[in-house]
Amino acid sequence: MSRPVVRPQRADWRRNHEQLVAAAVTLVARDGAQVSLEEVARVAGVGSATLHRHFPSRHELLEEVFAGAVERLRRRAEELAAGDPYVALDTWMQDLTLAAAETRGLAESLASGAVDGDPTDGCHAVVRGSTAMVLERARTVSAVRPGVEVDDILALTEAVALVTADDPHAARRLVRLVLDGVRPSRD
Repeated sequence: MSRPVVRPQRADWRRNHEQLVAAAVTLVARDGAQVSLEEVARVAGVGSATLHRHFPSRHELLEEVFAGAVERLRRRAEELAAGDPYVALDTWMQDLTLAAAETRGLAESLASGAVDGDPTDGCHAVVRGSTAMVLERARTVSAVRPGVEVDDILALTEAVALVTADDPHAARRLVRLVLDGVRPSRD
């Protein structure tokens, strides 16, 4: 089976792409995931058609905007999973919540899930896989209540992040309360 030929992008294509991503990073940080795509194109100095050729959907643009933050989270989960499972779960939930609260639009983007319902797609899949890895380690030492699922952890951390955007102290406090609910009862 032959591989498709990958042609290098033209310099103007790369320049437009970089300008679109830079504009989107700035505007998403200011306005969140629902940023106006027309404004992204305007700030980048390109037309709307150019934006849509590079990013056919808002989701694809957000995937690129959040790729760096999600990659840092993935590496952090790997570090945590190698350590104490109790500490790893606590730290992961705090790190994930704070990252989502501090990276405007990330929680909304993650909460919306994957494109076309595909759970293996992009940022959502990376965060979900990282959460599953940390949660599985916590399960091995009974550090979580029976029945707690990956989607439960994601929903809780995303909810806290959404209501505590720009308030890391409140995010930390609420994550501690969430962790009390995730931990096994001490009866």
